[in-house]
Amino acid sequence: MNWFKDLVQGTPEIALFISIALGYAVGKVRVWKLSLGGIAGTLIVAIFVGMAGEVTLNDQVKNIAFALFIFTLGYLSGPSFFASLNRRSLRYGVFPVIEVVTILVITAVSIKILDLDTGTAAGLMGGGATESAVVGTATDAIGKLDLPADQIKTLQANVGTAYSISYICGLITIVLLTSQFAPAIMKIDLRAEAVRLWEKIGGKVEDPSQATALPNIVGRAQRVENVAGRTVAQVEQGIGDRTTIERISRDGSLVDVGPSVVLRQGDVVVLVGLREQLVRADAVIGPEVADSTLNLDLEIAQVLLANKELSGQTVGRLRSEAASSRDHGVFISGVSRMENNLPVQAGTEVHTGDVVRLTGMTKDVTEFAKKIGYKIDTGVKADFVFIALGVVVGMLIGKVTIDLGSVPLSLGTGGGCLLSGLLFGWIRAKHPTIGQYDPAAASVIKELGLVIFICCVGLSSGPEAVSLIEKYGFSLPLVGVLMTLVPACISLFVAWKVMKMPAPLTLGSVAGQQCSTPAITAVQGIAGNTTPLMSYTIVYALSNVVLPLMGPVVVAMAQALNG
Repeated sequence: MNWFKDLVQGTPEIALFISIALGYAVGKVRVWKLSLGGIAGTLIVAIFVGMAGEVTLNDQVKNIAFALFIFTLGYLSGPSFFASLNRRSLRYGVFPVIEVVTILVITAVSIKILDLDTGTAAGLMGGGATESAVVGTATDAIGKLDLPADQIKTLQANVGTAYSISYICGLITIVLLTSQFAPAIMKIDLRAEAVRLWEKIGGKVEDPSQATALPNIVGRAQRVENVAGRTVAQVEQGIGDRTTIERISRDGSLVDVGPSVVLRQGDVVVLVGLREQLVRADAVIGPEVADSTLNLDLEIAQVLLANKELSGQTVGRLRSEAASSRDHGVFISGVSRMENNLPVQAGTEVHTGDVVRLTGMTKDVTEFAKKIGYKIDTGVKADFVFIALGVVVGMLIGKVTIDLGSVPLSLGTGGGCLLSGLLFGWIRAKHPTIGQYDPAAASVIKELGLVIFICCVGLSSGPEAVSLIEKYGFSLPLVGVLMTLVPACISLFVAWKVMKMPAPLTLGSVAGQQCSTPAITAVQGIAGNTTPLMSYTIVYALSNVVLPLMGPVVVAMAQALNG
């Protein structure tokens, strides 16, 4: 192994990318229904590589990567976070509160019983909460302690090692609890409960398996034989409330379309609507014809919802707005929040910052997009002026320090960039003509920044990992399980018995307070539709902001208890 040690020590960037490649490969391995994911897999591989080679990467690499990750996290969460601060959504705020209070109590008890050092305590808390951002905010806070450099290095290394152990235990615990044990404890059939909720918000009872499918929007040309003498509005209503006549050809010439236009025998009309409604067009209007001269190009546009009057309203309200306007040929074919696709049903609530997918004629889509928000220019992936300024503001905020006794308490780069990300994301939602950050580009930057940071932590943690595990042994995974299990069980009881929430929303909330994508994926798989996402996205947005800020708090608490 000497050649490998010499290689990674002489060229540490090779160690970085080896760890990422192997880490993502390990993260894809599934045991039953569980997989670690690329981030946790990279951390584990990096620890082993660090043990073999004692690799040291420049701290600036780690700091830059984490700043990009945490700013982007805040940017994506900002619109949903502020939109959730209303009377209806704030009830979900109880779950992050339960999470924070419980894990702080368990951390404090663990520090006193097991005599945990500051780094180990912070790592266990971050892993138990399955929140990777805590690793960054905690290590940043430890770096500001008035301690010898070698002691700070050891404490920071312990954060990564303890996090990796606790995260694995927490991941297994939250996935099994939400998808397997909780439905059994609640004595419910989760799929049946999800179908019931799906029906309540306007979904179809007869085909719940298609809950995640987009409306099948099609166009057809029909010759008028059965509805001569009727107006466009009457014919549209006769076929279906989501069908529109977009063109009328009469004697080879196009006629202006309007609701009061009367159709004549032999006219050819172009319909746009849902396939399930247009199958009746032959019987209602007349036979379908093939006329390529009347072909229409439908536009599919991503629109950022920015109209504050529509925030907190439902998809049904958006459909009513479209139906009552001149551009009534617009169809809402998708709604996403923080990269999660929500049910496209009448009862689904929408918030400022959500991305609404519109389908229809270009002119209609353009006009309706102006009413509800701003059409995202897919050609622009990122406004780097806006993003770079946001990171600078975050770093400046992170430099503000308040002395709490003998402990210097500050948000650091992590907390500062998180807050600036929230602010800049909110500004973007309010003024959508500036600061574009395409969701796909943001997702790549967020994950790349996090995996580079986590890899740096793992490589530096390697030499200390063995001694930490030898010192605490089995108590580390036990505390990791408790960190996840206790707050999740409390929230399960509060949501199900106290708040009387439907089962899909209950389990979505529990997964959201842990910011656990694997958990909500498992819950969705059993539910058979996307109803759990309606609560998950709100709680996730709140927890994603609160939990990273706990890094400095735990460091200060651990220092006080150990003092």
